[in-house]
Amino acid sequence: MLTQADNEIVTRTGPGTPMGELFRRFWQPVLLSSDLPDNDGDPQRIKVLGENLVAYRDTNGDVGVMNFYCPHRRAGMFFGRNEECGLRCVYHGWKFDKDGNCTDMPSEPAESNFKGKVKITAYPAKEAGTVVWIYMGPKELQPELPQFEWCTVPEGHVVVTRWLQQSNYLQAMEGEIDTSHVSFNHRWFDLDPAPATIAILNRMAGDGSPRLTVRENDSGFIYGSRRDYDNQYYWRCTQLMVPMYSLIPGNQWPRGGRGWVPVDDETNMVFQYASNPDRPLTEEEIHLRKTQSPQNLHKVKHTLSDGYVIDTWIPERTPQNDYNIDREMQRTTNYVGIPSTREQDMAMTDSMGAIADRTKEHLGTSDTAIIAGRQLLLKLARDLQEGQEPYAAQHPEVFAVRAINIVDPEPDFDNLLKKHGDMGKVNA
Repeated sequence: MLTQADNEIVTRTGPGTPMGELFRRFWQPVLLSSDLPDNDGDPQRIKVLGENLVAYRDTNGDVGVMNFYCPHRRAGMFFGRNEECGLRCVYHGWKFDKDGNCTDMPSEPAESNFKGKVKITAYPAKEAGTVVWIYMGPKELQPELPQFEWCTVPEGHVVVTRWLQQSNYLQAMEGEIDTSHVSFNHRWFDLDPAPATIAILNRMAGDGSPRLTVRENDSGFIYGSRRDYDNQYYWRCTQLMVPMYSLIPGNQWPRGGRGWVPVDDETNMVFQYASNPDRPLTEEEIHLRKTQSPQNLHKVKHTLSDGYVIDTWIPERTPQNDYNIDREMQRTTNYVGIPSTREQDMAMTDSMGAIADRTKEHLGTSDTAIIAGRQLLLKLARDLQEGQEPYAAQHPEVFAVRAINIVDPEPDFDNLLKKHGDMGKVNA
């Protein structure tokens, strides 16, 4: 368990907080490129790390991301006119470009120099991997984009979806590095023959108490989960990359993971990515990734707890409808009564409350990776408070890693990495 003080540090990401400052040293994914399909098209409301923002694609096709509130009278820039390489507030006509400069102030006399003294907070934006990224940290420390494999593969080799999850980012992320839950939360019954993806889950159900080993690396850590399997060991080696990305083991491409971007302290935006470096994805692969886990994503205007509205995607199953749990299915077909793997996870992590109370936990050996993840984030946040910048933020090449999925007789994780470590590197 954590102390209340440490739980506050690791879960709060707003401006000026230790964890918020850490997150701001890294580029944050905030939208799909397809959310801004047209030059001079409709702006989109987003919230990132507790900040209310507006994103738009300007006349030249560049993405601008700025504060939601016009610095004149605080009217919402979402209602602005997207025209001639800038967003114009419709209250008094003040116009700002993607760098935050005021380029026109028609409500002031022509001889006034006031517009040169006014800016709106704007963040650098780039596109990679079909995603819009922004950097919210100190200008002088702005790094290059992280070299995730899914961001560097050719066009057509990657599919990314995003949706709003109604919990703090940390408990959602911790579900990804909790391998023992797969033996229970994702178990299916009496499927013969079982689809390949379910067969993998049921393989893990045969050993519900995996042995875990964590090894830190430059991007975060890799942990090995060892299960008994046919007189050998089934090793699943998951990558956790700071501050909140995963790569999940799989036995076939496309493979990938997820990132959990804090919207505020009570919600997060999940980015789910999958890619194949060797060939373009088929239409069926793209369709399955976009529709099956989670199911039936749809675009909505969602009101957050503070009343701010964002333009986002949500799945069909949510906390408000109990994820459409089917108790008969739970009795006869799968362990939870929810057919989609992603919603099985979300039901568990969202049910912990908006921010889980980690002072009341009782952690065991199967929670080794979760403990390591918390300690790593706390250390990085504290180091930053003392002036030590996070290494990974300034070295984008460290994110060029892969997860490992293998059956091997080797019982020792370090020896396994010596034998198969190249499988965990993109450019090996």
